[in-house]
Amino acid sequence: MPCLNLSTNVSLEGINTSSILSEASKTVAKIIGKPEAYVMVVLKGSVPMSFGGTEQPSAFGELVSIGGLNPDINKKLSAAIATILETKLSVPKSRFFITFSDTKAHRSQEYAQCLHALHQH
Repeated sequence: MPCLNLSTNVSLEGINTSSILSEASKTVAKIIGKPEAYVMVVLKGSVPMSFGGTEQPSAFGELVSIGGLNPDINKKLSAAIATILETKLSVPKSRFFITFSDTKAHRSQEYAQCLHALHQH
């Protein structure tokens, strides 16, 4: 299940968070190619945060998915989510950072490393 965690130092008071959640959810589902029924989006506002040494509006994202991620998909997701944050929260695209974690890839890499270690002995 893809889970997108978004944190920003922008206050969400008076902001239509439902539209942000809805747009982000649809975007993740569409780009990754998984049903939206499995997508989770968490949005936290007013998080103490500095980026580049200033506390101007900024955001941090983390997308965790079991499969479905690759460099091309990640680039599309990053751009699409940055656009949503810029449009809805006035966070400049240059002040948004996102990480991607493919849990399936991590497990298989660890497994491959374990096998590699076994074969070296």
